[in-house]
Amino acid sequence: MEWLELVKNISIIIALFVAIYGIDAWRREHVGKRQLELAEDTLSLFYEASDAISHIRHPASYEHESRDAQRGEDESEAEYKARKNAFVVFYRYNEYQELFSKIHASRYRFMAQVGKKEAAPFEDLRLVINEIKFSARRLSRLWAENNHSTRDEKIKHRERLRKYEAIFWDDMEENDPINPKLEKIIRDIEYTCKSIIAGKGTLYGILNRKI
Repeated sequence: MEWLELVKNISIIIALFVAIYGIDAWRREHVGKRQLELAEDTLSLFYEASDAISHIRHPASYEHESRDAQRGEDESEAEYKARKNAFVVFYRYNEYQELFSKIHASRYRFMAQVGKKEAAPFEDLRLVINEIKFSARRLSRLWAENNHSTRDEKIKHRERLRKYEAIFWDDMEENDPINPKLEKIIRDIEYTCKSIIAGKGTLYGILNRKI
């Protein structure tokens, strides 16, 4: 009978829809699980990076942190001492090289699974680290300079010193140029990662899911 054939066709269509829906639900659940794991790992790495940068910029230093800085043949005592003092940043950075490399490597995975815009804190973190290392390179020369003949030259030299020393050291001052940037980076990555962690598999996650 025609109605039996119709029921059979409808049953086939329903079964096909259920199968497709089940596969799609599994896929979304699998993708969501991967994003959840990535968000948790990323947030943990950024917290570690924040602590690492605080250590790198800590004003107290130890003799062993500059021991590997060898004096050059044509280097004066003042130049060598200045470079040794600046070398502390690179010594400490190398202690966290694996951490920063891991963060950099996970950036592309984050871009692919979460989004390019949401991955902006990765680049912001890299820029902050480069800024600190650049300040160390500048200070390795500025600390050794003592040949300013005019008052204006001395004033400009002191201004340059203050500028780069503020980046090099964390003196816990209100006008610190690095800490506000670092705090914003953490806030931004927290916003993205915690939204993923809190939202997956919930009504919030469904209602706020990106199309």
